[in-house]
Amino acid sequence: MIGLDTNILVRYITQDDPEQAAQASRLIETRCTATSPGRVAHIVLCELVWVLRRAYGYSKPQVVSVLDQILVTAELAIENEELAFHALDAYRLGPADFSDYLLALSNRAAGCETTYSFDTRLSAHPAVRLPP
Repeated sequence: MIGLDTNILVRYITQDDPEQAAQASRLIETRCTATSPGRVAHIVLCELVWVLRRAYGYSKPQVVSVLDQILVTAELAIENEELAFHALDAYRLGPADFSDYLLALSNRAAGCETTYSFDTRLSAHPAVRLPP
């Protein structure tokens, strides 16, 4: 198994830099297999969303589509895949950022009764509250 950084996935997805895109494509397509997948950490998913939205102007539906594909690709091993799926579902339907949902759901999975945040968009999620 190999680990994949955000910039590798960005180059593979966007194909914006011919040399790096070719390197990323070659790496993913030759080294990431169903029996030896490339590992994608939660932080990489969060960074990927941020980069695609802010630097590349992807719409939320486009980002959701990218994450959907990443999460079902057998050649990629997602850190706590079930949690990532739940965060994606919350992001798909809710107003907050993917990273915020992933944080709140990670906290819940770790035994936190709630996550407090000043983010009013995130506070609509049942695992989150605004401070009293």
